[in-house]
Amino acid sequence: MKRLSIAAMVLGAVGVVTAFVLWQAPADDFLIVPDQAKPLESKVQVEGGHPNATGDVYYVDVYIRRIRTLERLFSFLIPDGTTRVPADALAPAGTTDADRLRQGAEEMSRSQEIASAVALHALGYRGVSATPRGVLVTSVSSDVPAVKVLQPEDVIVSVDGVQVRTPPELRFVMSRHRPGDTVRLTVRRDDKLRRVSVRTVANPADPKRAIIGILVDQDAKIRLPFRIGIDLGKVGGPSAGLPFALEIARQLGRDVTHGCRVAATGELALDGSVLPIGGIKQKTIGARRGHVDFFLVPAGANAQGARKNAHGLTIIPVQSFQQALRRLTTSPLKC
Repeated sequence: MKRLSIAAMVLGAVGVVTAFVLWQAPADDFLIVPDQAKPLESKVQVEGGHPNATGDVYYVDVYIRRIRTLERLFSFLIPDGTTRVPADALAPAGTTDADRLRQGAEEMSRSQEIASAVALHALGYRGVSATPRGVLVTSVSSDVPAVKVLQPEDVIVSVDGVQVRTPPELRFVMSRHRPGDTVRLTVRRDDKLRRVSVRTVANPADPKRAIIGILVDQDAKIRLPFRIGIDLGKVGGPSAGLPFALEIARQLGRDVTHGCRVAATGELALDGSVLPIGGIKQKTIGARRGHVDFFLVPAGANAQGARKNAHGLTIIPVQSFQQALRRLTTSPLKC
C-alpha cells in the first residue's frame, strides 16, 4: 500500500508539472482578453489645463497574448469574454511578438500626437498644424511580393502617379485594382524618393479585393502651441485617440462628462474622423467592468458589436471627434 501511495504521489506530481508546462507553452493563435476601463486624468497632462467639472473620461484596453497549449486543449480555461483569433488576423505573416509590440508602441505614439492636434484644432486654438505627408508603412507581410521592395518606415506618397497623403486615399486608389495587378508606387525612404513596382495579392477576407500586404498608418508633421503629455505605460495601439482628445478638451475647460463616467474608444484620423477599431466586444465588456455610464464608439459595425455586448450600458456611436464633442457638450448627459 505504501508503494502504491508513493507511486500515486509521483504520478500526481508529474501530472501537475505537465499541466504547468502545457499552461505556459504558447500555441499559434492569439487571445483577445477583456481588461477594465480606466480613467485618463492622471495619464494626460495639458500645459495650463485643468478640468473644471466632475466626472471622468475613461479609456479601454485589451490584453492580447498567444493562447496556451492547455487552453487550446481545454477551451473552458479561456477567460470569459475572450475571442480567439489566428495570428495573421493581427499582423502580417512573419511578424514576431517583438515586432508586434514595437508596432503597437509606435501606433500609440502617433495616436497621441494626432489626438492632441485634432482636439486643439476643434477647440479653436491657434498655432496648431497637422500636415499629412503620406502613408507610413508599419509592417510588410513576409509572404507577399511587396516584401522585396518595401520595408517598415517607408512612406508611400503616390500610387500609379496619383498622390496619396492619407490611408483612406491609398485604399481608394487601391480599390481600382484587382488581385494580380501591378501597381507603381513612389515611396520616401531616408528623405529620398524611390519608384517601385509591386504585384498585388488577393485579400484573404475578400478574394476579389487587391491588397499590397502591408499595414499602414498616417505620416504627418504636427505642431502644437503648447505641451501635451500622454503616458499609458506599456499600452499600445491607436484606438485610444478619441478618449485622449476628449480628456484634452476636458482639461481645457470643456464639460464633456457632466459628472458622469464616460468611456470612449476609436482611432482618430487627422481630420477628426473616428476610425473603426478591433476588439470591440472585449472593450465593451471592459467598459462595463469599469462601471462607466456611457461608451462612445465608432459608428457602424463597431457600434453594432458594442450594442450586442452592452447589457444595459448606453452606447453612443460617433463618426468624428467634432460630433462627439458637440454631443457631449450641447446635449448634457444624465447619469
